[in-house]
Amino acid sequence: MATDYDAPRKTEEDTESIQALQERVPDKLSGVVDAEDADNLGSLELAGQDLAHVELDVVVLPPQADEFTCVECFLVKHRSQVDHETKLGSVCQECSR
Repeated sequence: MATDYDAPRKTEEDTESIQALQERVPDKLSGVVDAEDADNLGSLELAGQDLAHVELDVVVLPPQADEFTCVECFLVKHRSQVDHETKLGSVCQECSR
């Protein structure tokens, strides 16, 4: 069966107005906080929010024996992903492509 891809797929009766779609889908940028999120403020992120006062606890592990840092992309990779060595250090397989 042949399909005419240039033909309109919906008629005027099938399409919804923008107002109807906006009423059906909640506004994600409205700043309204759900009651569930009010209890867990750590997961609440608002667009444009100043997070300068927030302190993050991050555990930094020292380099492991089976890891290296690529001198091209500066990502820590497993030793099995070394493509070649240079004077500056190791290069991963992705960067050597």
